[in-house]
Amino acid sequence: MAIHFVLFLLALTPSLSALYLLFLTLLSAAVPCPQPQSRSLRFDILIPAHDEATVIASTIGSLQALNWPRENYRLIVIADNCSDNTADIARNVNALVIERNEPNLRGKGYAIAFGADYSAHSGFADAIVVVDADSLASPNLLEAFAARIEQGAQALQANYGVSNPDASWRTRLMTIAYAAFHAVRGRARERLSVSCGLRGNGMSFTHGLLAMHPLQTFSLTEDIEQGVVLGLQGIRVWHVDEARIDTEIPSSGGNAASQRARWEFGRLELARKHAKSLFYNSIKNSNKISLDLAVDLVLPPLSHLALLNSVLLLAALLLPLFIGFNAFPWLTVALINMLIYSLYIFRGWQLCPLGLRALLTLFLAPFFMLWKLLILLKSSGKKQWVKTRRNAEEDAP
Repeated sequence: MAIHFVLFLLALTPSLSALYLLFLTLLSAAVPCPQPQSRSLRFDILIPAHDEATVIASTIGSLQALNWPRENYRLIVIADNCSDNTADIARNVNALVIERNEPNLRGKGYAIAFGADYSAHSGFADAIVVVDADSLASPNLLEAFAARIEQGAQALQANYGVSNPDASWRTRLMTIAYAAFHAVRGRARERLSVSCGLRGNGMSFTHGLLAMHPLQTFSLTEDIEQGVVLGLQGIRVWHVDEARIDTEIPSSGGNAASQRARWEFGRLELARKHAKSLFYNSIKNSNKISLDLAVDLVLPPLSHLALLNSVLLLAALLLPLFIGFNAFPWLTVALINMLIYSLYIFRGWQLCPLGLRALLTLFLAPFFMLWKLLILLKSSGKKQWVKTRRNAEEDAP
């Protein structure tokens, strides 16, 4: 019957995605945390900063408190096309500052590549670490990286969280979403020995890796693309679960919309650009790293999956009232999908720093999904990089 075929097509994406998310959720138990055998590895921590005067000092203060010999790491602020006093503030709190002024080449990818070249030529560090200018690092960040570099890791990603989880209902929902996206998926991928991907903040590369694979991705989502480029070479990004890098996310709708649109369109561009080659590479070379990265790129956001599944659920409930057919199998599929999505989100809540009160915020998730769809429609075609305004900048006169 044609209606069953239509419902099958409607159910295919949310159902396959639900199975994949269930698989990752079941593998999200805590992973072993190694300890460094020595404390001699040297790091350059690169802090790309474009007009970050309101937040740069607190970020540097967080990094100066890392539990690692102070003589074995440097804080390098890359003042990138700044029009404020970011560079002066950073110098006043004892960071090394390098300035980049190339207004025709804007974006964090260019700043990171500039800092990586500086680090390589200075010959101080064994590895670089990239930390956004509005972030707070856990004290064990370099310890955790060093332990895995000793085990052979070349590219690493710290657990990525939110530093202002209670700023608004959006930030609470995003905190749970971050935990699901980074901690749940990252733990599972580490257990499978595939790549957790790069998230742009709290990532680390050895200079040995950069000598063979320099940073040359400058898209809207240059971090994810760099992880894809490495995956095509069979190089995985290790998930560093016990070390955290927490970033401020916009609490107002306007700022959050700008950031969300940039991420979503950036991922769509990457999927169009790299998904086919990742799938091909996974088959040709039996590369499980490429396969998982390909699945991650084509997997729709959870809000889109939930919307598709809601359409399936409504169709299974309402169509039998007008057309005489048995929709019970499709109703069952939709309810199972909903249960799996709920388990995945609940596991994210378990791994995030919020308490029971945050569970009540999940009742606002449908409004969040509609908001995301609206901003994607409004932002269609806007693909250039635009700096997201910080909450402190919003409060300033």
